[in-house]
Amino acid sequence: MAVSLLPNVTADVTAELPLKTLDANVVLYIIFVIVLAYVLSYLLSFILVRVSEWIGWYRTSVTMIIPLLKLLVYAVALYYITIALIEPSLTQMIAFSGLFGAAIGFGMKDLFADIVGGIVIIIEKPYQIGDKVTIGDKYGEVKDIGIRATRIQTPADELVSVPNFSIFSLPVTSGNAGDLAMMIVIDLFIHPDSDADKAMKIVKEALVTSKYVIISKKYPFTVLLEDFPFYKRVRAKGYVNDLRLEFEFKSEVTRRALAEFQRVGIRLPAFVPLSDGTNVQPSVH
Repeated sequence: MAVSLLPNVTADVTAELPLKTLDANVVLYIIFVIVLAYVLSYLLSFILVRVSEWIGWYRTSVTMIIPLLKLLVYAVALYYITIALIEPSLTQMIAFSGLFGAAIGFGMKDLFADIVGGIVIIIEKPYQIGDKVTIGDKYGEVKDIGIRATRIQTPADELVSVPNFSIFSLPVTSGNAGDLAMMIVIDLFIHPDSDADKAMKIVKEALVTSKYVIISKKYPFTVLLEDFPFYKRVRAKGYVNDLRLEFEFKSEVTRRALAEFQRVGIRLPAFVPLSDGTNVQPSVH
């Protein structure tokens, strides 16, 4: 019933709006406003990203305002386009805006959902530009939050566009929540008969002496042991000082710990778990 009434109500309201004459000058003006909004949005994003790279530790504080500025630019552009076409009173503007939004909702619901998702991301900040996030099965660094999609750079250097409405339907995880430091979990596996205490000391030493780690009251570390039927797992948790060094940090700690395992005679297990934890495969060591 609401859908069938919408065209009639819209026609009644739009019939009362004082529409301007649509000539070539108005069309050129609208194109100019759209191009100007796009260029201004691009330049603001480009400049702020460069500035954020210069200031290092505080870069996420700068990048978090980029989506808000983009939204503001496009909102102003929409306002100027609207007044170029009509000269409504405040009451007419409110009524027309509601009906226009409803029409968009029915006719372009996917695009509208993306825009709403983008606004929710800007306001609630489930993640920000520069964060390491997992959205569904996609993991990587957030490079841009646009009006329609969020762009993620994966560890394989692929740029993936995830529709903004995905935050309503997919699990979203931010590894650092706007901070430059990020907790990293490193798992190493040893033979069930190996000296677990010695293995934990080695992993701890490799972690705390890494050039990539940051340790403080805010950024603690821990080393945990868990016993399984075919192996023991030594799990180290620590914060990398810059989330972009995540894999360098993992690689360094793992390499140094394994070298020390070999030197002191700590055996590796014959089998190690797969990443999904559902199966086992022969160890490569």
